[in-house]
Amino acid sequence: MTVKHFSVDYNKVNERGTFSPGDILSGRVTVVTSKETRVQCFLVRAKGKAKVTWCEQDGRAKGVHSDKKKYFHFEHIILQDKNKGDGSEIIGPGRNEYPFTFQIPNIDMPSSYEGKWGKITYSLRAQLTQSIWLVHKTKTEFPFLTKSEFPFASKSEMIIIGLKEQQYATTISFYGSEKVTMNVTSEKMGVKQGEALGVSVEVLNDSARSVAPRFYLCEKQTFAAQTKRTVHTNDILFGEGDPVPAEASRTITKVLSIPPQLPPTFLNCRMMKLEYRLKVTLDVPLARDPEIKLPLVILLGSPKPHQQKPKRSIWFRKLPG
Repeated sequence: MTVKHFSVDYNKVNERGTFSPGDILSGRVTVVTSKETRVQCFLVRAKGKAKVTWCEQDGRAKGVHSDKKKYFHFEHIILQDKNKGDGSEIIGPGRNEYPFTFQIPNIDMPSSYEGKWGKITYSLRAQLTQSIWLVHKTKTEFPFLTKSEFPFASKSEMIIIGLKEQQYATTISFYGSEKVTMNVTSEKMGVKQGEALGVSVEVLNDSARSVAPRFYLCEKQTFAAQTKRTVHTNDILFGEGDPVPAEASRTITKVLSIPPQLPPTFLNCRMMKLEYRLKVTLDVPLARDPEIKLPLVILLGSPKPHQQKPKRSIWFRKLPG
């Protein structure tokens, strides 16, 4: 084994370390050899792709559903022997670096993402072939961000306008002759990674039991392969509010912080999409808990979300009616 080290690296173009459509992707392939080494082929590839795979059990039959899409695939040959296999190209002993440059296509592509049954990846792969029995491979992935500020609503101005609007909903639950009413208001539908979101819950408890609100962030991953579709959901508990006693009314306000590393909402991939909901439930003893779900769009945050100042006050309009 004359090849002691083989790696591929890229140069960052911004403080995030991410790439977007139209960016120049440059770097180097590093090869360290113990002595002069003959090679048949030496190349580097840049690739962007999405792939989904999941299994379904239908009785005794087990079906596998899979699909993939290639966004781009470039190849740069660093060395290749002229006589197709005699190993006439030579790499000198010691450390050798080979630069490369690709331009990422300036088209709409989804950001890097990994979900339950699928992922969107952008990668660099290098391969050095000494013989049919001796092939060296190395790979690294680079983070990719879509250029679209709204990758979920590129053709819907109404949704973009709605991101800044208040969201509210009401539910009324009956337990025999008793009634519990819950009104939920969130200050807006769109919130950036690392930001805070104000949520107000008005509880009119006309029952003989105390009830307590709970706040959740609901994640919904949808995967599609040909005509098949599957969904994976996950609820993240944000916190709980103070109990509302029997025959009483309370308004509870919570400021919920969106995790800065939470992937943003996206719908610009035909095989998978990521959506969120804000869910508020009432913990009712010995009864089914009523719940309200409001749409929530998580947007890409700033490069340094931890430097954002937390919100200290949240104001709400009075609910209609």
